[in-house]
Amino acid sequence: MDVMRVLLVDDHALFRESLRRVLDDEADIEVVGEAGDGKEAMVAVREQRPHVVLMDINLPGMDGIATTAQIRQLAPEATVVMLTVDEDVSRLFEALRAGAEGYLAKNVRSSELIEQLRGVAHGQAAITQAMAGKLLQYFRADGGPGDGAWLLTKREMQILELVTKRLSNREIAAQLVISEYTVKNHMKSIMGKLRAASRRQAVAYARARGLIPAAINDF
Repeated sequence: MDVMRVLLVDDHALFRESLRRVLDDEADIEVVGEAGDGKEAMVAVREQRPHVVLMDINLPGMDGIATTAQIRQLAPEATVVMLTVDEDVSRLFEALRAGAEGYLAKNVRSSELIEQLRGVAHGQAAITQAMAGKLLQYFRADGGPGDGAWLLTKREMQILELVTKRLSNREIAAQLVISEYTVKNHMKSIMGKLRAASRRQAVAYARARGLIPAAINDF
């Protein structure tokens, strides 16, 4: 993308204004809207079609995690990055499972925030090394499957399993009752998260880390 379209979602207007000033100084980033709660965020996503949504995790009413899950259904092509003062790893895990592709503390330096956003444009997850380390420790302690599982949403796991059965995007769309366009967007997200250059690589990665059952037919 030439210019990244960003939506700011936070219930504190002063924080949104400060963040907008920081981002407006960047030629390759455009703030296309603001929202103070989950309902406003859904309207703004529908109208503005942002590439990236910077989402406060603690919103009044419908919180940032629930809003993220709804945005992923409404606009799967949008990337949601959580902004929070809370570095609770269990909340980070919940946010990623809801479909967020990044989790940054609000005290992050503006230069690092911009760097992380530019990484998002290239398919990278927006998360600091410190938070990634905490997440991995939490995940191992929780007894979950191999590394990488937390990156994929429930829908992406469903699609990845169907890919192993050699279904085309059209066939997957018909089985899940979604559009072929949505399937293509999910596949793009899956391959970006797993750093895979092809569908075959994505399947091999997932199998090697126990993300999909070994019993599924060979790809």
